[in-house]
Amino acid sequence: MRDKKYVWPVMIVLLVLFIDQWLKFYIKTNFCLGEEVNVAGNWFKLHFTENYGMAFGMEFGGEWGKIILTLFRILAVGAIGWYVSQLLAKKAHAGYIISWSLIGAGALGNIIDSVFYGVWFNESTPFDKALFMPPGGGYASIFHGRVVDMFYFPIIRTTLPEWVPFWGGEFFEFFRPVFNIADAAISVGFIAILLFQKTFFAVHSEDNKPEKADSENQPAL
Repeated sequence: MRDKKYVWPVMIVLLVLFIDQWLKFYIKTNFCLGEEVNVAGNWFKLHFTENYGMAFGMEFGGEWGKIILTLFRILAVGAIGWYVSQLLAKKAHAGYIISWSLIGAGALGNIIDSVFYGVWFNESTPFDKALFMPPGGGYASIFHGRVVDMFYFPIIRTTLPEWVPFWGGEFFEFFRPVFNIADAAISVGFIAILLFQKTFFAVHSEDNKPEKADSENQPAL
């Protein structure tokens, strides 16, 4: 098959999207807003929350900011798809291609929430679970959906000592942001690029070494 090189990046994207969307559908239709269950003691919980904007519950500029952010994400995913195709053509390091595939899959996962969830689901409340494709319609128009988050890791919960500058005596929690599979895929992709960039980019310099060595070994005329 001529395009076999595209199969495994596409499979990575589809796998991330499937797990991300399946879990979001499950949480959205089985949890009330704010409901949580312990997965591993008190330090790993499934906690259902929604946000209007960026990864890890951050927000950006109200409704117009959300539309701008969603459009930017769509353009970014298109650019990432083009970039991955160029990396495949150049036979870049597999780890580098995987990293960008994870980033693209994560961005696409949150785009689906932002674009369609307002149409697909009715409102989640602290007292009611949402329905998929409810008879009365969704809670918002297209492009105004909220991103579903559920992973919560309050590993450290304590009050800081009084002697700590600025924040002494205040409550401290790590890790506070609630996130989803898409956020995790984006983070893993970027962290991998930062940690292994020397390995990823060494491929090109190593590819050039044999040619350089061959030219140096040519007999002088």
